Amino acid sequence: MRTASSKRERRVGNWFPIEQDVRYKILYGRDITETRPGKTWKISSAAVWFTTETILSVGLPVELSMCWPVLLNDSCPLKLVIYGCVLGSTDKGAAVGIERYEFRTQGSGLLRQPASQPAVGLPLQPVP
Repeated sequence: MRTASSKRERRVGNWFPIEQDVRYKILYGRDITETRPGKTWKISSAAVWFTTETILSVGLPVELSMCWPVLLNDSCPLKLVIYGCVLGSTDKGAAVGIERYEFRTQGSGLLRQPASQPAVGLPLQPVP
């Protein structure tokens, strides 16, 4: 028998095991009230699970930014920025529903994965 939690996770589609450092910003209108580090655990087309330092309130607006593990045109690093609200949270992490997202190119001063190493976790496989 499925629980309410597993039904909710099933509604957001397949989960992909993308583990990347993330910065999450807690938003209050157009102002940022906090910026904290975390690590993504898994991502679907509708939500992101990531580690947090504290329990986040459901409905809290959040901005997440992370380095994308694939280069644009095999040479340009990308950053994925996700905007959404907290769907659920525990003392270990939170899920944020993806309301909108954008890819941004990163400047040359940011850390990059060495070109000799393939992108981590590709091809992607859904997490059961």
